[in-house]
Amino acid sequence: MATLNINGERVDVDVDASTPLLWVVREQLGLTGTKYSCGIGICGSCTVHVDGAAVRSCTLPVSELAEGQEILTIEGLSANNDHPVQRAWAELDVPQCGYCQPGMIMAAAALLTENPEPADPDIDAAVTNICRCGTFNRVRRGIHLAAAIKKNGGAT
Repeated sequence: MATLNINGERVDVDVDASTPLLWVVREQLGLTGTKYSCGIGICGSCTVHVDGAAVRSCTLPVSELAEGQEILTIEGLSANNDHPVQRAWAELDVPQCGYCQPGMIMAAAALLTENPEPADPDIDAAVTNICRCGTFNRVRRGIHLAAAIKKNGGAT
């Protein structure tokens, strides 16, 4: 049994300690916004925040999480999809197929928390998620727009 703090809610899950966080989120809690793709922590489709840092949940066993650590999934990023990154993504129509985008959004949100005005090299270094559709230029523009939205107090 593990007790986790997911999206601000304390939950008890009965899983083996070696179970990756991704499967707890998706299978135990039904939060399917976090995606499975590579399964080895390379692609980033499974990105969530743990204590504000972007992490690949497919390779993070529940045993490595301490009780009380704050885990945030795409579902918990904002109640109304009004987080600056989500707003920028919608305004610029960033996704193509969209499969990788929850992970991209979570990586971008973590970056903007750490660095509110990232330059392109900062974005390239921090957002290493893979998009098979090749939306990287739109992702970069989306991050810049999200930074501007945050800076302007939510106004575009």
